[in-house]
Amino acid sequence: MRDFAYARASRAAEAVQLVARSADAAFVAGGTDLLNLMKDGAEDHDLVVDINHLPLAGIEESEGRLRIGALARMADVALHPVVRKRLPVLSQALLAGASPQIRHMASIGGNLLQRTRCWYFRGEDFACNKREPGTGCAALEGRSRWHAVLGGSDHCIAVHPSDLAVALRALDATVHTLGPDGTRTIAMADFHREPGHTPHLENALRHGELITAVEVPLPAPGTRQRYLKLRDRATFEFAVVSVAAVLRMNGRTVEEARLAFGGIATRPWRSPEAETALRGKPLTERNIAAAGRLLVQDARPREDNKYKVELVQRALRDMLGRFTGGSR
Repeated sequence: MRDFAYARASRAAEAVQLVARSADAAFVAGGTDLLNLMKDGAEDHDLVVDINHLPLAGIEESEGRLRIGALARMADVALHPVVRKRLPVLSQALLAGASPQIRHMASIGGNLLQRTRCWYFRGEDFACNKREPGTGCAALEGRSRWHAVLGGSDHCIAVHPSDLAVALRALDATVHTLGPDGTRTIAMADFHREPGHTPHLENALRHGELITAVEVPLPAPGTRQRYLKLRDRATFEFAVVSVAAVLRMNGRTVEEARLAFGGIATRPWRSPEAETALRGKPLTERNIAAAGRLLVQDARPREDNKYKVELVQRALRDMLGRFTGGSR
């Protein structure tokens, strides 16, 4: 880690101005990812701006929506009474992420911006287009057990790591920001980018733009929600496969289905085809299986990660089967 300057901002506009002024500046909140990236040499910054004293940690319900400040800690959001009652998929995703110590430090905004755990990106001795654009992607011909089967390109197949982002994708959340040019609202569907030819550009934020809040529409009472995370060990581990489901049902018939997936793609993944396969139909094993096949129809697995194609379909079947007691 090279030397860097430190500044503490007391106002959001001040923080934005400080970071926007330097191409190598960054915001820091909990620091649970940023500091590791700097230690690993995956990121270098000449200035780090501490935003922890900004008034952005509130959680407020208003007009059928929940606004979560970007500096709210993962643990506080997971245990908030409105989140537990109305957004259990979000609470479950947050509690499935990291360790209790990290959940008490990590911020909501920072969690959305965490970077991949791809060992080629985190190590200094490998070609990585995320770390150094134009150098290649060692994962394409290397060990790819944890890598993406959907949303990848010939330049990158790294998986996005956030459990929170998967749940927010299923909930149709929006991200609010403040940047040098003013405020913006970005749909979660547009927030994270697929790698394409520019895998180092991972999200829709502009330099100096600060996440100020995440807003989640509260589903109607009775909406069924669940987050399922499959991982190599029970705690402090990233998803091999994860599924977030938000379903509105009329008896056994699915009126609305929102399904988001983690561990299998380069960004939090939604499959309109899989959702359409369930909508207006009874939630039977046959219909769930059809949705799963549509989910992975465009998968591009490699030898080490081809197991994910079947595993994610099994995870979807297990999750949705529990909503109906495993009906056929």
